[in-house]
Amino acid sequence: MEKIPVSVVVIVKNEEKRLGQCLDSVRWSDDIVIVDDMSTDGTVGIAGRYTDRIYHRKMDIEGLHRNYAYSLAKNGWVLSLDADEVVTPELRDEIGQVVKDDGAGMLKEYVVFAIPLRNFIGKYWVRWGGWYPAYKDRLFRKGRFKYEEAGVHPRVIYEGRCGRLKSDIIHYSYEDFSELIASMNGQTTKEAQKWISDGRRMPAAKAFWRAFDRFYRCYIAKKGSRDGVIGLMVAVNGGIYQILSYAKYWESNAKTKA
Repeated sequence: MEKIPVSVVVIVKNEEKRLGQCLDSVRWSDDIVIVDDMSTDGTVGIAGRYTDRIYHRKMDIEGLHRNYAYSLAKNGWVLSLDADEVVTPELRDEIGQVVKDDGAGMLKEYVVFAIPLRNFIGKYWVRWGGWYPAYKDRLFRKGRFKYEEAGVHPRVIYEGRCGRLKSDIIHYSYEDFSELIASMNGQTTKEAQKWISDGRRMPAAKAFWRAFDRFYRCYIAKKGSRDGVIGLMVAVNGGIYQILSYAKYWESNAKTKA
């Protein structure tokens, strides 16, 4: 298999069930970098079948952690993946073409390429509610792209043009509704902490309006209803996310004042 000079960077923690499938899909990369967040299962052993570029670092602030991981890349182009994601053969070919076009001097203005994510809950591809194509900035030039140092939903920072690729990253988001809900618990804790650290004021009325808006946009405006029960759960989850974040925000402020 001809190798493509793109560094694939994967941040992992206890991903023995999914990591092999992810790394199988990027065997074409000449530089696979794994940053392990102190896994206690077989994650590191599985990673070792594909690369010896394995580093260990405790996750603290997501943006800071990601920037560290990307700094380890050897190539000028970096592809950022999560362990529950798979690169399609069509996307591999597109990435290879980007590298060739850049070598020919055709992409000087481009710093990043957004890639569509095909998100799954269990075996169901969630097509509506804003879940597809769900473009994410995943292929970028090393040293010219970084994340803000925030603990949840960090923004990307770069100067230059952003292009779009056509082929998908397949994202096995959640195995079932239980995993979807469990994930929300951790994310809302970080969201509330971010509001507090940013000094953001979040009154109850605003939080409940955001919850309704999230649900409406997902289920009605973006036609999440077409995904049936799964679409309903996704929309409800989006609304509850705002309410639960607010509850944790209020609780933390109450403890501080006590």
